Amino acid sequence: MSKKNKDKNTEENSELKTAEESTEQQELSPEEKMQKEIDDLKHELDVCKNAYYRAYADADNLKKRLQNEADQANKYRIQSFALSILPSIDSLERALDGKSLDDPFVKGVKLTYDQIMHAMDQEGVKVIECLDKPFDANYCHALMTEKVEGKEPNIVIEVLQKGYMLKDRLLRAALVKVSE
Repeated sequence: MSKKNKDKNTEENSELKTAEESTEQQELSPEEKMQKEIDDLKHELDVCKNAYYRAYADADNLKKRLQNEADQANKYRIQSFALSILPSIDSLERALDGKSLDDPFVKGVKLTYDQIMHAMDQEGVKVIECLDKPFDANYCHALMTEKVEGKEPNIVIEVLQKGYMLKDRLLRAALVKVSE
């Protein structure tokens, strides 16, 4: 059926419905006509109210979702920066490892390291403390195991690379050696 025929059929159907409604209205008394019109308007009002409540609920849900996303973005805004600076922190730690603070150069490196760690701490980046604690695969990656006398199995005996948390999110897992 062509589009013209469909449109023609639709027009004929609507004309027939209109004709039937006008015939029905002619047969009804004025009170019945008013009551029918009131019922039709009530039905239309219910449909409009339902559409309004749906639109209001959708807008409210969108507002809550966007607010939640903005809160999450604000909470973890430093994540990419913190990840990019961790190798530099590791290098500073290696430079300070086993050095005496008597040397002014070492003292300067230590001050720089302390300032960076203080700034990271202020933003919610914390070192994962796992040495001499039970191994937790959620926060540590075991690179080696070693039999150690006097240590229970599955205890972290050495931290090869520190792990970090950003508030409640894992930033980088610690690389550790675990007792057998």
